[in-house]
Amino acid sequence: MTHSDILHLLHQRHSCKEFDPSKKINPEDFDVILEAGRLSPNSFGIEPWKFLVIQDLALREKIYQNSWGAKKQLPTCSHYVLILARTAHFMRYDSEYVTHYMRDVQKSPDDILVARLEKYANFQESDFGLTENDRYMFDWASKQTYIALANMMTTATMMGIDSCAVEGYNIEKMNEVLQHDLNINITQFGLSVMVAFGYSALPVRPKVRLPKQEVIQWF
Repeated sequence: MTHSDILHLLHQRHSCKEFDPSKKINPEDFDVILEAGRLSPNSFGIEPWKFLVIQDLALREKIYQNSWGAKKQLPTCSHYVLILARTAHFMRYDSEYVTHYMRDVQKSPDDILVARLEKYANFQESDFGLTENDRYMFDWASKQTYIALANMMTTATMMGIDSCAVEGYNIEKMNEVLQHDLNINITQFGLSVMVAFGYSALPVRPKVRLPKQEVIQWF
């Protein structure tokens, strides 16, 4: 892939406001999009996310009622994904989840595990002050999910699939949907962002950005 090919794809990626409901993404392509999210980089590599693919129409209607930013996307998109972030308790350096992940998933030997947890604790407490407030910790976890979000959207563009990130929703009402309709433990996960995928029903508008001289500085 040439430099011009890459830049062309980035110009083609746009926030699709309305999809063609008659066009569906094939399962193989969508699995690649999900893998792009799952394989994304994240701080300390502890995977603070969960991806919920919402295809059931009744569930989409529940989300639609509480998502002012998805009024055209939800009824028309091929696939709709809720990206969740782990809550503060499970992201803390002293949580069972973090210890389990480093020990059993990353297979850190005992001496390395102790050193990594100490480094992780110092990062959370001293460097970023994340342990001072549960919202700080959740927002930090959510920042990691946005890396996955970007990778998923860029991967979709590479396959000719359009997308739109959605932040326009009522968080309290959406947490109720998570708990009561999707059976998600909201003490463990909270909604970070949503994203719709499909094929645009409208022409792609030229991308508008500030000149690079205004946003890039070299030192």
